[in-house]
Amino acid sequence: MANLKSIRKRITSVKNTRQITKAMKMVSAAKLRRAQDKVLAARPYAEKLEEVLVRLSSSGGATDHPLARKEKSEKALLIVVSSDRGLCGGFNANICKAAEAFIRENSSRYTEISLLTIGRKGYEFLRKRASIRKNYSNILSTVSYQEASLIGQELIAGYLADDYDVVYLLYNAFKSVMSQDITLKLLLPIEPPQGPDEEFPPEAIYEPSKEELLAELFPKNIEVQLFHAMLESIASEHGARMTAMDSASKNASEMIAKLTLQYNRARQAVITTELMEIISGAESING
Repeated sequence: MANLKSIRKRITSVKNTRQITKAMKMVSAAKLRRAQDKVLAARPYAEKLEEVLVRLSSSGGATDHPLARKEKSEKALLIVVSSDRGLCGGFNANICKAAEAFIRENSSRYTEISLLTIGRKGYEFLRKRASIRKNYSNILSTVSYQEASLIGQELIAGYLADDYDVVYLLYNAFKSVMSQDITLKLLLPIEPPQGPDEEFPPEAIYEPSKEELLAELFPKNIEVQLFHAMLESIASEHGARMTAMDSASKNASEMIAKLTLQYNRARQAVITTELMEIISGAESING
């Protein structure tokens, strides 16, 4: 009977766990739809901004901007975008392993590699394995362009002050619910995108001047890339959590089925034993 009670408690515990994982899957599915809408809404702006930068850069002069040139390349800053919460499969582990691989592969290239982490999980994993310059936690649940803009302004200020010479951005790009691609981008110095010269008319007149436009758009591009990366990471996180919770729910159902079968067999064995005892007792009395 003690064994039956133990199995019964395990079945109840697994059923409770399955209720939680199913609820988390439904919440992640709802959040994923909203995150996908934000990603899709941000992409046209980012693409149009890149098109404008191509137009401005195609006729030269962009490399004279302070954010587009650097005499030395000794100190690197890696921005790692993770999540503030767990239970999302290998989402955080994969991005942290990619950050470690980046440090390992570029340790001979740069004299110093420091990290800026966005998300609590990435910070907790990397703080004892790398030099963390700064961490931003609890901003991804309600991320806004203003927050990305403030981070971008701090990055630009540090870059112009020679705190670091190169800035990379590492994040999970959203492809589908089942697929997230780890993406590494060079954020600073800005490499002006190149396009075919014949695509844009050479007689274009800029108002204000091209230099003034570049001075405004180069910092704006940093902020937009950061914001877009955070939106991609949020959508990827919800997709990964949705997939993980779906797998956990299926595993829980399989475990309940196995435990139920085990419980029924144990119960049948107990009943059989009791019947044998009753029959043996009756025969001994009759005999």
